[in-house]
Amino acid sequence: MEIAATNTVILASPQSRQFSHTFSRSLPSLRFNLSGRNLSFKSTNLRVSATSMSAFAAEKLSPETFLDKKESGILHFVKYHGLGNDFILVDNRDSSEPKITQEQAVKLCDRNFGVGADGVIFAMPGVNGADYTMRIFNSDGSEPEMCGNGVRCFARFIAEIENLQGKHSFTIHTGAGLIIPEIQDDGQVKVDMGEPILRAEDVPTKLQGNKGESVVGAELVVDGVSWNVTCVSMGNPHCITFGTKDGQDLRVDELKLSEIGPKFEHHEMFPARTNTEFVEVLSRSHLKMRVWERGAGATLACGTGACALVVAAVLEGRTDRKCTVDLPGGPLEIEWKEEDNHIYMTGPADLVFYGSALL
Repeated sequence: MEIAATNTVILASPQSRQFSHTFSRSLPSLRFNLSGRNLSFKSTNLRVSATSMSAFAAEKLSPETFLDKKESGILHFVKYHGLGNDFILVDNRDSSEPKITQEQAVKLCDRNFGVGADGVIFAMPGVNGADYTMRIFNSDGSEPEMCGNGVRCFARFIAEIENLQGKHSFTIHTGAGLIIPEIQDDGQVKVDMGEPILRAEDVPTKLQGNKGESVVGAELVVDGVSWNVTCVSMGNPHCITFGTKDGQDLRVDELKLSEIGPKFEHHEMFPARTNTEFVEVLSRSHLKMRVWERGAGATLACGTGACALVVAAVLEGRTDRKCTVDLPGGPLEIEWKEEDNHIYMTGPADLVFYGSALL
């Protein structure tokens, strides 16, 4: 597979042999690692040439025009990120089947030989009365039920390709049910994430409910260490921990996430694997978290995880219902409303670049 990103930077795999392109507008400073080499782009009217790369000529196109181009064997896409949790967005509104396979998604998400992303998101026709359907392939090829940061990116993507201006909301069918994002006047996206799922077998977890049918502050032994965990589903499973059973609260910056994260994800108590949030309480309205995502590993942000951890914090009596959650990529505002039991997430979603991939 060869990759070419247009309008911002052109990117390709080592199969090709030529790369030459002139950028005619101001660019931000960008850095990519390709085949172990660092390349920096910092200039206007910049020409970059190197071996082992190829590119398409970039055109100044509107989002609709760019994505409407029909070329055999070429996938046009738009790259977005929500607090650094990044996605390749594909306009799939003409079909209920994804335009690429899960294997192709893995290659696209590769940060050295592909575009680089935490997942590929497809905007599809709505079903059951919804305006749109959203499907996601993770960077490992698995398909999650939903993604909070991804749904904010999805909303901004729809606004771009539908040329929507100002405040708008629409309904999205996902594997976790109906999700309703609303684009705010300031460009932020507020999402009604629905109600949390707390019944242990519906999360799912094999841990026994210790607060009715819910798992709240229960013991989970991971690699010989006993952790206090609360299990919540936002349509996808989450295991939230504020520390170990011996009473030590977490200092998340000191956590060796790459070592402990996979042990939670693949623990036998989670038959569908799990996302894991490691949380530090700063105040009753301020939390700090790091996340190990099922199928994606350590990411800079996880929207459903931020929602799940506020639920866990309230259930454990640690915080109020409205909190700022600091993630490595930035803050999200989360509120678990008592009147309707719904969780509302507000945060940014930003366009990075338009691109094309030879499949």
